[in-house]
Amino acid sequence: MYDWVVLWEWVELAVRWLHVTTAMAWIGSSFYFIALDLGLRKTPSLPPLAHGEEWQVHGGGFYHIQKYLVAPEMLPEHLTWFKWESYTTWLSGFGMLFLVYYLGANIYLIDPEVADLTQTQAIAISLGSLAFGWIAYDLICKSRFGDDNTRLMIGLYIILVGMAWGYTQVFSGRAALLHLGAFTATIMSANVFMIIMPNQRIVVADLKAGRTPDPKYGKIAKQRSTHNNYLTLPVLFLMLSNHYPLAFATEYNWLIASLVFLMGVTIRHWFNTKHARKGNPHWTWLVTVILFLIIAWLSTAPMRHRPEEAALTGPALAYASAAGFEDVVSIVQGRCSMCHAAEPVYEGIYWPPKDVVLETPAQIAAEAQRIYLQAGLTHAMPPANLSYMEQPERDTIRRWFQSAGQGGQNS
Repeated sequence: MYDWVVLWEWVELAVRWLHVTTAMAWIGSSFYFIALDLGLRKTPSLPPLAHGEEWQVHGGGFYHIQKYLVAPEMLPEHLTWFKWESYTTWLSGFGMLFLVYYLGANIYLIDPEVADLTQTQAIAISLGSLAFGWIAYDLICKSRFGDDNTRLMIGLYIILVGMAWGYTQVFSGRAALLHLGAFTATIMSANVFMIIMPNQRIVVADLKAGRTPDPKYGKIAKQRSTHNNYLTLPVLFLMLSNHYPLAFATEYNWLIASLVFLMGVTIRHWFNTKHARKGNPHWTWLVTVILFLIIAWLSTAPMRHRPEEAALTGPALAYASAAGFEDVVSIVQGRCSMCHAAEPVYEGIYWPPKDVVLETPAQIAAEAQRIYLQAGLTHAMPPANLSYMEQPERDTIRRWFQSAGQGGQNS
């Protein structure tokens, strides 16, 4: 009785929960250590080889923290490594990419109005772009071009703008911004896995062998950690953007994403300057507000929606052919399409929620599982039952969805 639909929904929720939880842990530790590093101070009482120290208070206790650019003379037996937060965040994020965008490629990944791709082609482009992002970034960082941090950051920004535009030329708007976030997050996590942690292992191995570690390994790791610090806020925006059509479904979605990266820089610059006790650059907030207002203005460009003809393929065709579909079309058009329309008529709704349009039979068939879960199996939609959907109508939706599955099992 369609337990697999319910189970699949819970699998998605569990993976998303894991992703959000581990991302909070990774971002929290990253922000903390950047703030700690910037706040370190040299004092006469510092031990030999120590670079700086910081006193902090939390939870009723006092913490005395010292940093060594290379390592102390005596390496402690217990050493805490901060790595699993990053790895688990990326793995769970890739799990979400697989569950939503790869298994649902015909709905969420491919927009025939943008590029007429097969599911295999779209997934291959997705995977290839993530690999390309890390390889290109890493080679640039290791080249002579990467010796200048400011020049390197500008070069990285140009690459990100190019990828933002490129993704919008092959994927749906929602998938384009999500992939730009995954592209950036892959670079960040690979920085930890491929550079920061291996360099730290080299230093630890040298210490255990009685050798003096080369300080270049710490310098390289610091550079990559700084990049991660400035990229974090834009990645969060891009991951949230798939819930807001104003961000992803407009003509200038790639430009919106490009400006968000600049906002990430201005916001982090203020915090980093404050943590380093180098002033209070209020101008960064003015620039941030101006950028945000430009983004809001760009979001008013015409919205993009998938064409009806492209939706009625694969599973959607099975739902459109199932018994009771005509009744469901009538129910959805009567109870849902006042909001879920290219031009909503419900007061206060100016664009279709989550870019879901339910005006035609093909569009309704394409969103069969969502309709079943939100209006048939549960009472999530319509919100607060504003259009007064009755229980017999919800029963009709359930029977239709289940009959489509039974038909597929019998064929």
